[in-house]
Amino acid sequence: MFNWRQRTSEMSLQNDRTNAAADTKPPASRSGSAALMAVGSMISVQLGAALAQPTMHDYGPFATTWGRLVWAALLLCVVVRPDFRRYHGKEILAALALGAAIAMMTLSFFVAITRVPLGLVVAIEFVGPLGVAALGFARSWRLVWLLLAFAGVLLLVRTREGWSVDLVGFGFALIAAVGWGAYILLSKRIGQAFHGLEGLAISLAAAALIATPFGVYETRLHIPDGLMLQTFGLAILTPLLPYALEMMALRRLPSATFGVLMSAEPGIGALAGYLILQQPLSLQQMAGILFVICASVGAVVSTRE
Repeated sequence: MFNWRQRTSEMSLQNDRTNAAADTKPPASRSGSAALMAVGSMISVQLGAALAQPTMHDYGPFATTWGRLVWAALLLCVVVRPDFRRYHGKEILAALALGAAIAMMTLSFFVAITRVPLGLVVAIEFVGPLGVAALGFARSWRLVWLLLAFAGVLLLVRTREGWSVDLVGFGFALIAAVGWGAYILLSKRIGQAFHGLEGLAISLAAAALIATPFGVYETRLHIPDGLMLQTFGLAILTPLLPYALEMMALRRLPSATFGVLMSAEPGIGALAGYLILQQPLSLQQMAGILFVICASVGAVVSTRE
């Protein structure tokens, strides 16, 4: 009897260890589906950016961005129904700050892609996350990835003959990069402080309010029906669908693996610009995008050491 109980106890302990190992290391099927979700998120973002071009041509980038932020905020608030009474003033202020970062990032990004090819804007904007990653590098040699990214950006925008892109668009892309970096820093705090998607719902509402003066200015206080109809679909492509896919992917993948996958976004942006908007790139610009992608992968891998 004693031996049977001891054997049962040992088998139970081994099963517990097996289950624990399964929790820490997701099955290949879960990892594969998470990778597809991450890729789907990037495709949705870049597809939404490319398909927004006709709407921006008709109504302007500020009005288009404002419309999609309003729809995104309304849809998410209706689904989530955030309860402000649960949170303190500091947490609400953090959510409002995230909303300001989202507004700055999206408004600048969509102005930039009206002046600079989509793939180049995405690559330039990627300097923001790389800058945030550089702040966490414990060893100075890891800053080589940030230098590689800057070299890639120079290949994107500068040739021997001078600037190869519109300088105003380049400036807005850099502002979008700063907004993306701020978004990364603030979203981590929001994710820890709020339940579910309540913090994101509050932030999107704040972003829509901040973008309102820009949208009202561009629409001259007259909101066309076509603008609201077209931006509804664009809001689903970006940001609602990507946020949902990224959240599900992060539940199945380590953050470092997810970061490596997201490093492909500049390349996907360049492909979307070429296929949908007929925006060809020079060999030098394609090399610049490759530099940025390699820098992003290197930065993520370095944080694991």
